[in-house]
Amino acid sequence: MTPTTPSPSTQPESSNSDSKLRGFWLLMRFHKPIGTWLLAAPTTWALVIASEGWPDPTILGIFALGIIVMRAAGCVANDLADRKLDGYVARTRDRPLVTGLVSSKEAFTLLLALLLIALALVSSTNALTVKLSVVGVSLAMLYPYMKRVTHLPQFVLGAAFSWSIPMAFAAVTNDLPGALWWLFLGNLLWTVVYDTQYAMVDREDDLAIGIKSTAILFGHLDRRLIAVMQVGALACFLQTGAAFGFTWPFYLAVSGIGLLFCWHQWLIRNREEVACFKAFNQSKWIGLIMLLGIVGHFLAEHVSPV
Repeated sequence: MTPTTPSPSTQPESSNSDSKLRGFWLLMRFHKPIGTWLLAAPTTWALVIASEGWPDPTILGIFALGIIVMRAAGCVANDLADRKLDGYVARTRDRPLVTGLVSSKEAFTLLLALLLIALALVSSTNALTVKLSVVGVSLAMLYPYMKRVTHLPQFVLGAAFSWSIPMAFAAVTNDLPGALWWLFLGNLLWTVVYDTQYAMVDREDDLAIGIKSTAILFGHLDRRLIAVMQVGALACFLQTGAAFGFTWPFYLAVSGIGLLFCWHQWLIRNREEVACFKAFNQSKWIGLIMLLGIVGHFLAEHVSPV
């Protein structure tokens, strides 16, 4: 197996700048928003809960921009780490750093710019949120390299994506109530579930080039262990509801998530790549269902008679 190599550009200079901008766009995965939705899910859950249903527009805007910027930064960091390997994987061989559309130096510059924007955003909150952001950025930058040293990089990704939960609580309340960690753990397990489904798509290529993942570690037990983590995530979500005193809309949402988990088990039953990717891609609906359940709780509480 040989990697893709960049071909010399024959485009006129006037179109090269357009190609470069397109390369940056692709590098930040703006053409594939699924990762943004999956990062937005725990962030919005936490903001709504911490704000008791009514997030401050300024804080909501800061976190919305932060989601976009940090997801883009994570993608750039990931491609920089994997730039010598992505050419060997069918799904990633057309990425800008592989084809030469964007150079490594340009990607490093872009990553630095994105991190500076993220720093400016978080600096407009409070000291506790800024301190927590250091952990969040460290997890995001560490994740791509975990695929070389452990079969559990999905857990690092889960921690990185879930870290927006304590950050949101800190930004809203300047406090970290113990109940938030049930939501944190539930989201972490859910992240491992959908990213393992994602890794099942690349399993054969990853085995060939030495990339590690939970999909490889789990082997023929992959579906069963995914089911265990799905049950664990549901249990944590239920405990979250109990800890925060949520009412029936939230539990209805968790029930809907349970049904979707069952559907995803059916999708991945034969481990077909297209079906595994479909299960991963449908995870965005889980985030939305949970958000609707949380919002529904506060709306029901607001309209119910005293």
